[in-house]
Amino acid sequence: MKIKLLYFPLIWVMVASCIDKKPIVSERPNIVFIIGDDVGWNDIGCYGNSGVKTPNIDRLANEGILFNNAFLTASSCSPSRCSIITGRYPHNTGASELHSPLPENQVLFPEILKAQGYYTAQAGKWHFGGGGLGPAVRAFDRKSISKKENGDGGENMWVRILQERPKDKPFFMWFASYDSHRTWGADKFQVTHGLKDVTVPLFLVDGKETRADLASYYNEISRLDYYVGEVESELKRQGVAENTIIIVTSDNGRPFPRSKTRVYDSGMKAPLVIKWPEGIAPGSISDALLSVIDLAPTLLKLAGIQPGPTFQGRSFIDLFDNPENEFRNYIFSEHNWHDYEAYERQVRTKDFMYIINKRPQFDSWGPADAVVSPSMKELYSTYQNGKLNKYQMDIFTKPRQEEELYDCKADPFQLVNIAGEPGYNKQLQSLRVILDLWQKETGDTCPEHLTPDHFDRITGERVLEGFQWGEMPGVSRGADTITEPGSF
Repeated sequence: MKIKLLYFPLIWVMVASCIDKKPIVSERPNIVFIIGDDVGWNDIGCYGNSGVKTPNIDRLANEGILFNNAFLTASSCSPSRCSIITGRYPHNTGASELHSPLPENQVLFPEILKAQGYYTAQAGKWHFGGGGLGPAVRAFDRKSISKKENGDGGENMWVRILQERPKDKPFFMWFASYDSHRTWGADKFQVTHGLKDVTVPLFLVDGKETRADLASYYNEISRLDYYVGEVESELKRQGVAENTIIIVTSDNGRPFPRSKTRVYDSGMKAPLVIKWPEGIAPGSISDALLSVIDLAPTLLKLAGIQPGPTFQGRSFIDLFDNPENEFRNYIFSEHNWHDYEAYERQVRTKDFMYIINKRPQFDSWGPADAVVSPSMKELYSTYQNGKLNKYQMDIFTKPRQEEELYDCKADPFQLVNIAGEPGYNKQLQSLRVILDLWQKETGDTCPEHLTPDHFDRITGERVLEGFQWGEMPGVSRGADTITEPGSF
């Protein structure tokens, strides 16, 4: 087992040595990275949801490449963002739990772009862990983190920052919306959805309250989509659209029960659309398995920069020319504390998903904002009346299974656990070995004293004031210094 170590005094040496003397394009491309908040992968038109209105993202997909199998490492806001910006698994960032601060020893890919001549700017939601700006402050020449300045959806400054950028440098923009995080604020925006527009998943109650809740959620996504269109229009007005890479993705699944914070596809699968007129053929579609930790090395390579050893992901730029190719054999995801004590790990192939749960005594309703949602209230009242179907009962189940296995082709929403069925013993044993190896290689641990519940699991009311932390996974093994990528 090879384990590489990263020490803080070496960070800037590695940053300075990352430049590749032969960029892959004659002129370094601009990069606009747009990340939605709590947007489920299949809640965008180009991913098959005809009810939600997303014409601008759909157009980007038609004119670029759509990835059908992109996965997050955490279905939780700040751990997911810290993972994306460092190209590392959550327990390897040292910020694996919601609001836990990103350590100063972490290398962020925008700071490498900045060091190599890019103008870097951020606007909208910050949320790289902790209560302050943290080491992410090093990564950006300009920051717009004021909610008043950014507006209700977080998008108000995007076009202005593009207009006010220096015109003599390539640029990297990290545009992060508040849409579609609860509470909803887009119901009176330009595009609205009705109760009949929504698709209710099997694990929610198909009732009026849930449909209204989903309609408001769709409105948030449409507002995000509107500003995606405004950004592209501004790039065209400036004459830089042809050599600008636009990426649209999300930090985790929709903020509903059995989605956000969960390791199923409803929480971990991400929309990923990339448009780059100079480098990607229109209408490309890739079914290759990707992890969001692969984004950082990919964007660095596109900028002509060789990714350093801190990044656990790897570049997938070959898929731009050959979208039919395979990339990963496995992706790995984590569920750590997000309002409630938790420890789950998942490994997924295209065909199967395997999950371990080291806190099976707890049910798993979702984050606190989902617990107090209209959809949850309708679920709970139906539960009290004894009228839930077996899929809706999932969130109330406790103790939960310590192992889960799903046939993702036959069961794309991971509704039927087949871990105990003898016909799948080979797949079960194989994925057990792979997950265990990945945990050992990357320094993952399951501490005895994890961060406890901060909210009541039924009412969503706070039961602990402030932030009272336990021990985070990986700390005892110094996982934030380990750069071993684990199994691909």
